[in-house]
Amino acid sequence: MILGLIPARGGSKGVPRKNIKIINGKPLIVWTIEKAKKSKLIDKIVVSTDDEEIGRVAMEYGVEVLKRPKELANDTASTQDVMVHALEHFPADTLVLLQPTSPCRSEGLIDECIEEFRSGDYDSLATGFMCDYKEYGSNNLPRQQIQGFFYDDGNVYVIKAKNILAGDRYGKRIGRKFISRFENAEIDDMFDFWLLEQILRKQETEGIR
Repeated sequence: MILGLIPARGGSKGVPRKNIKIINGKPLIVWTIEKAKKSKLIDKIVVSTDDEEIGRVAMEYGVEVLKRPKELANDTASTQDVMVHALEHFPADTLVLLQPTSPCRSEGLIDECIEEFRSGDYDSLATGFMCDYKEYGSNNLPRQQIQGFFYDDGNVYVIKAKNILAGDRYGKRIGRKFISRFENAEIDDMFDFWLLEQILRKQETEGIR
């Protein structure tokens, strides 16, 4: 079974109540729920939350809610522990982690990631981009000559459940899926929220993918 997990706790400092804050006409989390429901490969979608209002929104849009204990909803709680908690309640072979803070996903992206995960026989796969950031003063090479590294953008993760339960969410075989700059964007603060709203509007009106 493939479990689609959407983690959405109630607390947020950068953008208060961000998971249900309205962005381009919908609560933020709904953008992720809707794309997850369009997946042809995910068998069950679950929203993990400690917050009753987020839970009500999730159920309104037709997905199951897993009540998250308080110790998994504070600032020190890890995504790893949240995934283990979900798998303890919904056993699966594969977990697809979809964070609400990355609402821009092209049609079919989730299933593309799952298919690449399967065909590559990976332990885990993440979406992302090549990052060539360097601390100011630490590099004298022209930007074009910086080799850079793959940076996971938080959009889609596909992971073998047995690895998560064993405490290793990455595994030895890691898949890297490069996606568009629009999809790379994620929300951490109010500027990000404003920026993502503009992207979502353009995606809907101009079909940007």
